[in-house]
Amino acid sequence: MGGKQPNERLTAWFGRSGWSKGELARQVNREARRLGAGHVSTDTSRVRRWLDGEQPREPIPRILSELFSERFGCVVTVEDLGLRCTAPAAASSGVDLPWAGDRTVEMINEFTRSDLMLNRGFLGTSLSVAAGPALLEPLQRWLAPVTAEPAAPATAGRAAQGASGSGGTAGRPVAGPRLTPADLDFLTETTTRFREWDAQCGGGLRRKAVVGQLHEVSELLQEPCDEPTRQRLFAVTAELAQLSGWMSFDVGIQPNAQKYFVLALHAAKEAGDTPLGALVLSDMARQMVHMDRARDALELVHLAQYGSRLSATASTQAMLFAMEARAHARTGDAARCRRALRLAEETFEDAEPDTDPSWISFFCLAELRAEAGRAHLDLAHADRAQLTRALVELERAVELYRGDRVHRRAFALALVAEAEALLLADEPDEAARSAYEAAEVAAGIRSERLDTALFTVARTAVARHGALAEVARLADRVGADSSTMRRAV
Repeated sequence: MGGKQPNERLTAWFGRSGWSKGELARQVNREARRLGAGHVSTDTSRVRRWLDGEQPREPIPRILSELFSERFGCVVTVEDLGLRCTAPAAASSGVDLPWAGDRTVEMINEFTRSDLMLNRGFLGTSLSVAAGPALLEPLQRWLAPVTAEPAAPATAGRAAQGASGSGGTAGRPVAGPRLTPADLDFLTETTTRFREWDAQCGGGLRRKAVVGQLHEVSELLQEPCDEPTRQRLFAVTAELAQLSGWMSFDVGIQPNAQKYFVLALHAAKEAGDTPLGALVLSDMARQMVHMDRARDALELVHLAQYGSRLSATASTQAMLFAMEARAHARTGDAARCRRALRLAEETFEDAEPDTDPSWISFFCLAELRAEAGRAHLDLAHADRAQLTRALVELERAVELYRGDRVHRRAFALALVAEAEALLLADEPDEAARSAYEAAEVAAGIRSERLDTALFTVARTAVARHGALAEVARLADRVGADSSTMRRAV
């Protein structure tokens, strides 16, 4: 018979979710309204037909992908659900964008405006998180040389476009610089202040301020300016977009984070700043590790390493090796992980902080120790002998983080607690105390990643040793903090 075959993939994901058919239908309808697809009206019988093999029309496959991805904390593609996407996945995710300066500016302006208008800074199913070829193939063009557009017959000088970008001001009248060098210095200094805020407070408290500044700079880029000014503005734009992406990632708004990272990569290319582009790719790799797509993370890191091999400082190269180690650890490849960590150590010895760009200043010795600790902690899931090394590295990181690195120190303390909980399974007091200290340090920080790390330790401790005083104290403290940290951004 030629009837429909049950959709076993969707059925498996649906069964694991714990949702009823009615709950899934309600969530689909809610997300469809947020997307503006008012024609979507799903009920339990429609969900049953999907499970039985019916292929829903767009935007439902994309909505389902987003819902299941959020539910499980990893990328669940349309194909993973056994569905077909009638629109190209890369286009719906906002990853496959034209590498043209003017178009990049327009998209940053539009995206930041939409982000600022929404209460929670979440664009819903108008975006999804791309992974696999849909993510990697468009980004390969980051390495392609920039070529000027063909000269228009009636526009003199269009072919003489600067080598820093494919869009820019070619073909338009260029006025004298409206911004002075002092103005550009001020914009750069403001971006540095935003980074310092993130180090102290996490992504939640200042995210909208950074997005607002990015929107304002994109407005400046739409005005005629000379090429040196344009390049500097694109460099500021790239840094602000990268930071907007990082803060969105930190508070758990993954689709927005990926879109900002992609826009930052485009802006960095227009600025001619390959090392900054490598930083953006390393952030995208970190996001993929977080979402259990370690092989995608490796591809992104390798792209960053190859593209910046002739221009990145030792600090940036060491950071990329450390990120490579993290990705190898997630795949369970201990030998390659150790090799990448060794290269990170050796390269970091050649670092000259005085010559580094300001955006890599976060990668200090404490950060290197923390990354090594995380890598060994991931390896410990297959080899418990790695736990001792992980604990040593993470405790060293906690000691090294300066007072202004509150966010990162709190995260390292949470990882210390996780390592102690695994290493000292029968003696939970130490883990509970470390996690409690992390919660104390994290007071006032808005970070979904930190929140999740603390909750992981607390849940494990309560499940195994809920009657102990230290564990009960931790559960109360983390519960109180989490209700605060989960408020709308």
